[in-house]
Amino acid sequence: MRPLKIIFWVLWRVWFYILVALPIVVLFPFLFLSILKERWYPYFFSLARVWAKVILFGMGFRYTVETLQAPDPSKSYMFIANHTSMTDIMLMLVVVRNPFVFVGKKELAKIPLFGFFYKRTSILVDRGNKKSRFEVYQRAQRRLDMGLSICIFPEGGVPEEHIALDAFKDGAFRLAIEHQIPIVPITFFDNKERFSYTFLSGSPGKMRVKIHPFIATQGLPPESKKEIKEQAHQLLLNDLVSQNN
Repeated sequence: MRPLKIIFWVLWRVWFYILVALPIVVLFPFLFLSILKERWYPYFFSLARVWAKVILFGMGFRYTVETLQAPDPSKSYMFIANHTSMTDIMLMLVVVRNPFVFVGKKELAKIPLFGFFYKRTSILVDRGNKKSRFEVYQRAQRRLDMGLSICIFPEGGVPEEHIALDAFKDGAFRLAIEHQIPIVPITFFDNKERFSYTFLSGSPGKMRVKIHPFIATQGLPPESKKEIKEQAHQLLLNDLVSQNN
């Protein structure tokens, strides 16, 4: 039985990378046109959502969303979520309708095809470079001025398998306070089980999502970032721990 599982996992993982690349190849002319001007980003975002849905459904994932407070399509937000899987990007694109820009590590720009568009549409940060971290704030402001939102996975990376939720870094909360936008905490319950970074693991199935009530930042001073960071962390941690009890 184990050899059959291994064969399934290998073929399934290969299929994932095919699904990542195939829609990009098919949609390439439209994707390329949509990134020629910054104001056309919402068109790119719509195509990215199609790309994400193809991958999730093609892998046999179905998602359910519990929305405790719905984002206003006309407003900007800071979307945050726990980070456990390569599918987190796709799931975020599918469940959030407000056009947003990812803030993420520059290493992802090296991925063939995906990286070409990622580095031209996302805000890349080199965490070892102080100047790069500072420039994130300027780029974020430009996107917010365009009416877009921002998305950050505040753990700053994918934690080890046994860690339910790693410590949050300050960036998302500092940005949210500085730009006075609400924080939207989102819990991804099943992504680690469905498709973690462990190669021989995972299975098709349900991905549950909870969109929490927003954390307001209006009028908060910069020193409040620690308080709201801990509030958001505890909110997501309670969800993840409770599902295992």
